[in-house]
Amino acid sequence: MSILGYARVSTGDQDLAGQKRRLQAAGAYRVFEDVISGKTFQRTVLADLFDHLCPDDSLAVVRLDRLGRSLRELLDVVEDLQKREVAILSLEEKLDTSSAFRQTGFSRLRRARAFRAAPLAERTCDGMNAARTARRR
Repeated sequence: MSILGYARVSTGDQDLAGQKRRLQAAGAYRVFEDVISGKTFQRTVLADLFDHLCPDDSLAVVRLDRLGRSLRELLDVVEDLQKREVAILSLEEKLDTSSAFRQTGFSRLRRARAFRAAPLAERTCDGMNAARTARRR
């Protein structure tokens, strides 16, 4: 089993050194460094990293938001990694899916997505109703 790291910053004036240092301290033997906005999901460095991952490897990140801008993007990445039998190690969230017991963290992410979607839909409806009411005045 190997640990590969992924560090990403959005702009060139931000520093990757802190992320890289933490990932190496967590056991990453190689850290793939990306300077690209999270808005862009076509990330060639991340794709290159995925090409290097093998079953039973771990992908380490400082925070999960380095892997996806939205919860949907993050869940897509997680699903792809699970299919490849690659674990995720997130230092900030203290998430490690290298065992079946620890994979419950992903279940929590999925529930969080559903939990966040309901209030968002409610706020959207509330906003639309408020706008309709304001137009009637």
